Amino acid sequence: MTSEITLFVNPTAGRGRGARAARPAASALRARGFRVGTVIGADAPDALRRAREAVAGGTGALIAVGGDGTASLALQAVAGTRTPLGVIAVGTGNDFARALGLPVRDAAAAGEGVAEALKGARTRDIDLGRVGGTWFATVLASGFDSRVNDRGNRLRWPTGRFKYDLAMVAELAAFRPVPYRINLDGGAVHEVEATLVAVGNGPSYGGGMRICAGADMGDGLFDVSVVGACSRTTLLTVFPRVYRGTHLGHPRVTVHRAAAVELAAPGVTGYADGEPLGALPLRAECVPGAVRVLAPPD
Repeated sequence: MTSEITLFVNPTAGRGRGARAARPAASALRARGFRVGTVIGADAPDALRRAREAVAGGTGALIAVGGDGTASLALQAVAGTRTPLGVIAVGTGNDFARALGLPVRDAAAAGEGVAEALKGARTRDIDLGRVGGTWFATVLASGFDSRVNDRGNRLRWPTGRFKYDLAMVAELAAFRPVPYRINLDGGAVHEVEATLVAVGNGPSYGGGMRICAGADMGDGLFDVSVVGACSRTTLLTVFPRVYRGTHLGHPRVTVHRAAAVELAAPGVTGYADGEPLGALPLRAECVPGAVRVLAPPD
């Protein structure tokens, strides 16, 4: 493995934690003899272009420093290549790092872990989801949760996670179940009224909400969690259980496993790794071993 390593930094992640985290990460790598370059783009497309250039130029690893958005952008550069991806998780949600068993909001520990993994060539290949030309690592969200995202993204105040809490309250007031058409692995189309449908390559989204708690990033399948039509009262009862994953036992929740999922529903946006994909209908496929990561054994 080449000793040239590239840090892919989002300086605004976690209200500036991304920029601060780059320093201890770079120090840990340099202390072990690696030469460290940094990619910071003028915007997301420019950053991705620069990351792809680093991968094409033979960098030994691409290390995403930021939150799930930064990791998601880095995935677009390394998926389908043999260039390993490391994660220094200092954002708001950090669900990808959680799924990999990596330190969260501890840049020094994460940097040490990346350096040790590189020195020992400790990597593992994990599955990714793909929608068109876009890769995702954790969860494709649609329905109530994606509408909360839509509304939260429109709010200018408050900032951080508080605006999504406010958006959730507002969406609850306007909540109605959505008619879905769901196709799993090209089989029969299921027509259901649902509160939300989540397609999980990883178990959690939204900073530890284990919506697809049983998802395994190495089994070649998605876990598809369908929360059926329910009242606001039932939703308020079920939703807090998502943080523990115990919602999966509720009678309104069903889980399916499939390698390919097609979702259609009117007026619903799909989000993957917290980033908007576009309006449904969408088709997601699970691609086994699509990316090599610097992470402990599963």
